[in-house]
Amino acid sequence: QLVESGGGLAQPGGSLRLSCAASGRTFNYYTMGWFRQTPGKEREFVVAITWSGIAYYADSVKGRFAISRDNAKNTVYLQMNSLKFEDTAVYYCAARDSTSIVAGPNAYPHWGQGTQVTVSS
Repeated sequence: QLVESGGGLAQPGGSLRLSCAASGRTFNYYTMGWFRQTPGKEREFVVAITWSGIAYYADSVKGRFAISRDNAKNTVYLQMNSLKFEDTAVYYCAARDSTSIVAGPNAYPHWGQGTQVTVSS
């Protein structure tokens, strides 16, 4: 089970930190990803990180977002800085039992329930 937290309202240029806590099994050797979705659009890849800490970012968030993981706590974090209006979405945590990073959401069998991030002035 994956449970996201930390969403909310932020102003443009502001920051938020999302957390994804895993329970029920260890996800230490899983690749963990963050996706986001807005109404009427496909779920979009944001970033993913392997168990060893190798990360891959979507171009739209590169240099602004940072993913990290604490395997001892079975938790993944997404630090979002310099937020833009277009970052508004429901953010989902996902996991796949593989050491490789894939951007397609269908490659991730485990999902959280999502947390809303709204960027507004």
